[in-house]
Amino acid sequence: MRELLRSNDLVHLSWAQAALSAAGIETVVLDAHVSGVEGNIGAFPRRLMVVDDDLLERAREVLARAEQALARG
Repeated sequence: MRELLRSNDLVHLSWAQAALSAAGIETVVLDAHVSGVEGNIGAFPRRLMVVDDDLLERAREVLARAEQALARG
């Protein structure tokens, strides 16, 4: 399992998970519990992990294309 991104922004994490899921890439969010326990003050960002190490580069490409599509409107 490899870390793809780290963020306190729940909307960004959800968007990234949806984009990756649509591309058939399985992900897991780590540190969600500790983030909730500390009151979501941002001290502990959540980590979005790619389940298969071999998919890390593909996942990065999927997110880059999705971000470009958002920027274009």
